[in-house]
Amino acid sequence: MKKNIQLKKDLLPILRCPICKSKVAMVGEDYIKCSNYECTASFPVINDVPVLINEPESIFRIQDFTLKKDTYVLGELRAHWLGKFLPTLSQNLKSKANYARFVEHLLAQTSNPKVLIIGGGIVGIGLNNALDHPDITFIESDVAFGPRTTLICDAHDIPFEDMVFDGVIAQAVLEHVVDPARCVQEMFRVLTKQGLVYAETPFMQQVHGGIYDFTRFTHLGHRHLFKQFDEIDSGMQNGPGMALAWSYEYFLLSFVEAPFMRKLVRLFARLTAFWLKYFDYLLVDKRSAFDAASGLYFLGRKSDHILSHRDLIRLYRGAL
Repeated sequence: MKKNIQLKKDLLPILRCPICKSKVAMVGEDYIKCSNYECTASFPVINDVPVLINEPESIFRIQDFTLKKDTYVLGELRAHWLGKFLPTLSQNLKSKANYARFVEHLLAQTSNPKVLIIGGGIVGIGLNNALDHPDITFIESDVAFGPRTTLICDAHDIPFEDMVFDGVIAQAVLEHVVDPARCVQEMFRVLTKQGLVYAETPFMQQVHGGIYDFTRFTHLGHRHLFKQFDEIDSGMQNGPGMALAWSYEYFLLSFVEAPFMRKLVRLFARLTAFWLKYFDYLLVDKRSAFDAASGLYFLGRKSDHILSHRDLIRLYRGAL
């Protein structure tokens, strides 16, 4: 059950201006304003959801949200409602267990942890049990209005004070940001001294967010992204079977451009290739499959040292 996060009581004291990181204050019921007289930026509150975007630095505009424009893949999810009744090409074999470990480590460090979810407008795969934990407060941010969105913000400029969260989650997010390293640095900034981060990011996947899809990572590339964190665990969460199924679907899509035909091709691909993902039950922990993973995860703890490049390459886990 989602906790009732109150804007004035719970969020406002820890919110900061995304532009200058100064404190903010409510102006009536519909606006939040920066307290820095040299900045004085103001941000709308829409249906109790603050929209704190560093507009000069972001690919999003505040107007996108005041006009309720689609700004992310929620529109894509709505377009594929038939997917509820058909087999899918995707599966995630690790998330549920990984979130259980994330919660275990959180509660070992503090009794009432506060966790920021980036891209939390809808419930992430495997996250349900963690969200229901009575001792954890989740603040779910996104760049789109979703059923669970508490705050609209751009991960390049997270509008919270330093060292305020015990954990940060970014599931299927970092491929959709222009500068992943900057976003991870912001996660580092808002985490407490031994705060935890959990991320899932694609490797062998085709573009799935249209104009909001930018980057992919190998295992070592993903580890380097979190170089300021000590690793607790990392690995594949989607294997080569899923990667092959996606490649098959996008190969077929390469032949058609009309929207209706593309929908038909997607349906055909699901019906004829869904079974490929089941190979991942055999492959997800094999070194021989590591370099063909569809997606990767990283669970780590904030550290006071940076992983060196020499130490990084020693972490290679594939089979040459």
